[in-house]
Amino acid sequence: MLELADSQTIIGLTGWRAIHVASTGSTNADLIELAGAGHDVDKLWLSAGEQLQGRGRRGRTWVSPHGNLHASLYLRNPASLKDTGFFPLVCAVALHRAISEALDEKQSEIKIKWPNDILVDGAKCCGMLMESDQQSGVINIVIGCGLNIVAHPQDTPYPAMHLNEKNRALTTQGMFQYLAENFARTLDEWNGGRGKAAIRDYWVAHARGIGQAIIINLANERLEGVFEGIDADGLLSLRLPSGTVKEISAGDVFFPL
Repeated sequence: MLELADSQTIIGLTGWRAIHVASTGSTNADLIELAGAGHDVDKLWLSAGEQLQGRGRRGRTWVSPHGNLHASLYLRNPASLKDTGFFPLVCAVALHRAISEALDEKQSEIKIKWPNDILVDGAKCCGMLMESDQQSGVINIVIGCGLNIVAHPQDTPYPAMHLNEKNRALTTQGMFQYLAENFARTLDEWNGGRGKAAIRDYWVAHARGIGQAIIINLANERLEGVFEGIDADGLLSLRLPSGTVKEISAGDVFFPL
């Protein structure tokens, strides 16, 4: 098992720690294991040079080669039960801010694709897997972030890119610092839900596709309609051809050519 004695305080962020390992199966799984063993892992980042069993949403495999950033964050009780559905948007804002600092926004269009994918000039550059971990009656959240730095997968359902295409000087260490700083900043702004309106405003201002036609693939259904925006809880509002507005809590969004 990992040893918390190996953790170090993140530069400039009091109370936030990080551990780096050369290789592991899954950084999410490792943090959950540490928490289950009774360790204090709140505000602890775990990064790995490679993941051998990286996972994406819906059980998909996440390819995690050397040179890309693979990092997970454990947060103890960051949102109330009623706000857990909104929390992915909080993480999307933090990730958008981090990538915007790593790249030149004047040279690239950086947008959020609902709920928490980040697109650079229309191509996906990262993935996020959030898992809950209930300890002592409290719902904790583990946030796994995979960022394409030097390589991106081919033949994906959605166009992909890697960040060195836009900033050749960017390193995993540099990107991790941007990530850690902006998660800390955004969580301070979130403040357990008291900053929900500000987070929502930022998300909407940087979202792709509001007011446009989109396609949403659900678990057992494919829907087409107009992306009306998000409601107060972060659900996607889709206006169907019939005129009915349907609220979507989970799905994969695509933009028609």
